[in-house]
Amino acid sequence: MKRGSSAVVDALVEAETKAWEALSRYKFLMFGYWVAVWVHLNRISGEKRPNPWKNLVDIAKKIVQKGT
Repeated sequence: MKRGSSAVVDALVEAETKAWEALSRYKFLMFGYWVAVWVHLNRISGEKRPNPWKNLVDIAKKIVQKGT
C-alpha cells in the first residue's frame, strides 16, 4: 500500500468523524471502536497524523491527577 493512498485517507477521515459522532451521542464503546480503527489506519497508512483526541486525553489525565 502506498503512503497516503486515497482510500485509506478517506477511511481515516470517516473513522475520526464517526468517533466524534459516537462520543457526542454518549456511545462510549463505539467511540472507542472508531478511535481504534483510526489509530490502526493511521499506522498502516504512513500518514502519521497527530492524535485528534489528545486534548481529551490531557483533560482526563488532569482529572485523574486531582483525584490522587
